[in-house]
Amino acid sequence: MWRAIAFALSLLPLQATAQGAPSSERSAILTIVPERLYDETRAGKTVEERAEEASRALMAENRRIEAELEAEERELTQKRDTLPPDQFRTLADAFDAKAERIRDEQDAKSRRIARMREQDRQLFVQAAIPVLAELMHREGAVAILDRSSVFLSFDLLDVTDRAIRTVDEKLGDGATIFERPAAEPGTP
Repeated sequence: MWRAIAFALSLLPLQATAQGAPSSERSAILTIVPERLYDETRAGKTVEERAEEASRALMAENRRIEAELEAEERELTQKRDTLPPDQFRTLADAFDAKAERIRDEQDAKSRRIARMREQDRQLFVQAAIPVLAELMHREGAVAILDRSSVFLSFDLLDVTDRAIRTVDEKLGDGATIFERPAAEPGTP
């Protein structure tokens, strides 16, 4: 394994300086930190802000519904002593069915928000690929690797900061990528 690593490093078109680091800024292989690229670009932040906004709206809706259900449950509990058992049981069963239906609906909304976030993330990646390919071409590289999967590299091979700037220049806040309006709790 070590021979393969040494051989791969010997293939890189880099010259060593006195400190042992490459002196050339060009390399056939570049690395990025994909999570930073996503988290620190304006378009990536747009995805997260949209999902967080939809999540906050859903949580507010859930709190409102919970308060309404609690009030309805208190009212139903007060009727327990004044109604015949079979009539109360019918009302209680209807309330339970309503609460279960609402819980299912709210869970479905939460899943839609998660799907929207994942779809937007995929749209971001699809839009970023040509930008990264352009950066790779400009740098004279043949590949960009995920830095976490690289066993050993020089820091100058990491182009994450340049990639973030380039993606921000080309994609901005991602408005052209994510054309649908921000999700509301009922319609993500």
